[in-house]
Amino acid sequence: MAAHYDIALITPAEPTWERPFIVDWEGADPGDQAALDEAGRALAQRHRLAGVVTWTEWYLVPVAHLARQLALPADAVAVMRNYRDKGAARTLFARHGVPSAASVSVNTWAEAVDAAGRIGYPVVLKPAAHAASIGVIRVDSEQELNTAYAFAAQAADCSAESRQVLVEEYLDGPEVSVECVTHGGQTTAVAVTRKTLGPAPYFQEIAHSVDARDPLLAMVAPVATAAVQALGLTSGIQHVEIRLVQGRPRLIEVNARIGGDLIGDLVHRATGIDLPRAAADLACGRTPDLTPTRRQAAAIRMVYPPDSGTLTARCLDEEFRAGAPWLERVHWQREAGDTVVLPPQGDMFTARIGFLITTAPTTALAQQRAEKACHAVTLHVEPRNPAATRTQTTA
Repeated sequence: MAAHYDIALITPAEPTWERPFIVDWEGADPGDQAALDEAGRALAQRHRLAGVVTWTEWYLVPVAHLARQLALPADAVAVMRNYRDKGAARTLFARHGVPSAASVSVNTWAEAVDAAGRIGYPVVLKPAAHAASIGVIRVDSEQELNTAYAFAAQAADCSAESRQVLVEEYLDGPEVSVECVTHGGQTTAVAVTRKTLGPAPYFQEIAHSVDARDPLLAMVAPVATAAVQALGLTSGIQHVEIRLVQGRPRLIEVNARIGGDLIGDLVHRATGIDLPRAAADLACGRTPDLTPTRRQAAAIRMVYPPDSGTLTARCLDEEFRAGAPWLERVHWQREAGDTVVLPPQGDMFTARIGFLITTAPTTALAQQRAEKACHAVTLHVEPRNPAATRTQTTA
């Protein structure tokens, strides 16, 4: 965004890496509406603001409110609340005939047992207002429901927006996301992302790939755009999650932001379409440029530890990296000495050690290169319980 706009940032902590990309900042917790509004007004006194945007799921509603307070382009706060409340979104999908999963909102374990019995196992439990697959778990039988409900409810209790848990039909099939751009009430699906998930019963995403020539886009785009329209959004970027059940698209959920895990970066590398710039353009009431300028594939592979514990060392073979020009980016999120915690005690924020991004002419080759790069990563983790340190060379 900073290549095209002057950015004034509202952030809870003093900027560090952000410094070269911003012209000004205010300290505030974006989840605190009063503090966010005050910070926005302070910036408005010093600058002529053109728009406000967030890339974070938890701040969609507060930022929509701030935009209205500052008379900047934005959808209604009520519309953004529908995005954050997965139960309300399911109701709107059903009302508009969007193929979606059966879903029941519950407040107690007993209600969850009843809902699961009516829907039929396996089911999925998830917090009604969370993100990043935190608290999401598959349940195959009533015997598993007590522990699973506690897992989902604990995550739901951390949300300021809703503490309800959803019991949903399990959609069995490959998972993808559709990256959409909505301008003037018209939604365009610009790319489809193919996903790789970690071991059940959790839904942690461990890899993604985007191909500018993926024929799947034409199949899933109508469902994705219909879902966005059902929720009433007129402007912004959407990350629409879908599963292919017996070859047919069924909706998981819609997120009113750029996809996480650097999916926006993959879209740019594969197609040339710049989603962060489009998000900024839309926030400022401008028409984004969605013209593809590339036709290749890009993939990302997240690096996870073999066990929860203390990361004592991590490295990528330098000889391998020197001979892999297609390895576009390697980034470490954890340093030696850090604690890493896998589900169910942890989540993506406590478990991920880093990621690798690769490009290639095709999806298959980009994915193969990402896996090859992972095999060149060595991790040393001292587990919490076993006495011996475990080494993993395949992240």
